[in-house]
Amino acid sequence: MFGQFMTKNKVRKKVSATSFLNKFLLTVQGEDNKTMDDVMQIFAKLHQLELADVSNHITERNYISLEQFEAYLLSRDNDIFNPRREQACRCSEMTKPLSAYWINSSHNTYLTGDQLTSKSSVEMYTKALYRGCRCLELDVWDGAKDDFGNPMPVVYHGRTLTSKIMFEDIIKSLDVFLMLNPKSYPIILSLENHCSIPFQQAMATQMKSILGQKLYVPDESSLRGSLPSPAQLRGKVVLKGRRPTGATDDYDTDDDAADDDLAELQSVRTEKTSVTGNTKKSQQSVKIAPELAKLTLFHGTKFKSWGESEQAYTHHMHSFSESRVRSFCKHNQSQRWIQYNQTHISRTFPSGRRTDSSNYSPILAWATGCQMVALNLQTADEMVRVNYGRFRENGEQGYVLKPSTLMMNGVTEPRTTHIEVKILSGSCLPKPGGLSYGECIDPYVSISLFDCSDGKEVTSTQVTNTVFNNGFSPIWKFEDSFHFDVKNACVAVMQFTVMDKNSTPTKTDEFIASASVPITCMRQGIRSVQLSDAHNTRSGAFDFASLLVLVKFQHCQAEI
Repeated sequence: MFGQFMTKNKVRKKVSATSFLNKFLLTVQGEDNKTMDDVMQIFAKLHQLELADVSNHITERNYISLEQFEAYLLSRDNDIFNPRREQACRCSEMTKPLSAYWINSSHNTYLTGDQLTSKSSVEMYTKALYRGCRCLELDVWDGAKDDFGNPMPVVYHGRTLTSKIMFEDIIKSLDVFLMLNPKSYPIILSLENHCSIPFQQAMATQMKSILGQKLYVPDESSLRGSLPSPAQLRGKVVLKGRRPTGATDDYDTDDDAADDDLAELQSVRTEKTSVTGNTKKSQQSVKIAPELAKLTLFHGTKFKSWGESEQAYTHHMHSFSESRVRSFCKHNQSQRWIQYNQTHISRTFPSGRRTDSSNYSPILAWATGCQMVALNLQTADEMVRVNYGRFRENGEQGYVLKPSTLMMNGVTEPRTTHIEVKILSGSCLPKPGGLSYGECIDPYVSISLFDCSDGKEVTSTQVTNTVFNNGFSPIWKFEDSFHFDVKNACVAVMQFTVMDKNSTPTKTDEFIASASVPITCMRQGIRSVQLSDAHNTRSGAFDFASLLVLVKFQHCQAEI
């Protein structure tokens, strides 16, 4: 590779900055914005490295050696994820209404495992926040009373064997996080409120006393017009729940939305169809404490029709289960949903049948402009890893500006492209789980494209050959190319997953590491794929784990 691109296949031990710029960065990598100043900064970094092979040590500042070129290829500077998209946006770029952003969201945040018997933990909120999640869910129920007769609301998955934790302890953990990270963009609490009036009043009192000025309290004037922006709400906790006081049959709980979804699934047909939301299950009117209602920004309401929803105040929003997402898209209502999501908020959540806390693909919901696509983040599956890739953009701050194709009036055609991928080699691939003992791994790479087309999710996966007994520096067949037709480049995500081939046919292959890259953030050329463990952590045994890949894609139409 060094000889092919840098020295015209001549045997040389070094290459000049001019050749590196003209023959590699501009030609192979397609980095048209690079200048000689950029090259000299790269060379300065490379000359500071202490490399194992010192026999070809280069001292001239405008030259690098073969070993230094190899170090550059595997470095973060050559990452397949575009560093400009990974950097945090300036606060001045976060001034659009909240409806203009995808928001990293969690479902049943308190759970450590399945939906029926697992433990609830306050720590799960802290973990979610430090992983960039900014919409957290709390199922709040009446608890006991303390020695002074004060109500103590609890959080757990109601009517199951999951354990209970104190609502107050969760709010305290949010306060600590915001004290340490005061410039965080808003944390949205999705309150699944099952409490009686005294316990709702206790919730309001605890949030006001613990959070103080960190709690966003909307006034009536702020509820008119567009939603506030992330920049306006920086360092604040924002509530999603019910705003009207007194008795109401509006809802925003996942349980009620899922019940309605099941009953209405067959009634959604065309854009003219009015979905009444009436179900065979009788909805009991729920009373809302004024003390809690006035703290709430987002008011969850029952979906009836797109026309009625679009005319509602922008702080009114809807929650839909994953089955409703597919149903709307199947019956050609995607465009109306995109239009609604330009000014209002939609939250989607996993089906109630996913008692194992598995996840649905977030791609289709993102493609319709849904902002809060809530996943079971405690489950380290491929969909959570797709979510990690999406929100790696903008400095992992939990807010990513939606593409302009989702914010334009009228119908816009999705961007398409064709991508060719070659897996060249790997470096420092750890054993499954990062273990320091065990036999040598037999790695292979699975490349998956998560995409959507014509209102349906589209997933395509291709796999390399297996390299046996080599996790340190495996090399794959250079002649193998994998081709992918991308139908919606604005939302599609490519996932690179390294697996350990199990020699026993009855046993499944083991996960080693992965990386997910949105197509809009992917760079062409010979690139390093920085790998992480199942929880998106790159430390310890995963510190230097990477793949070297060759990416080519045809020119796609410019972003509208």
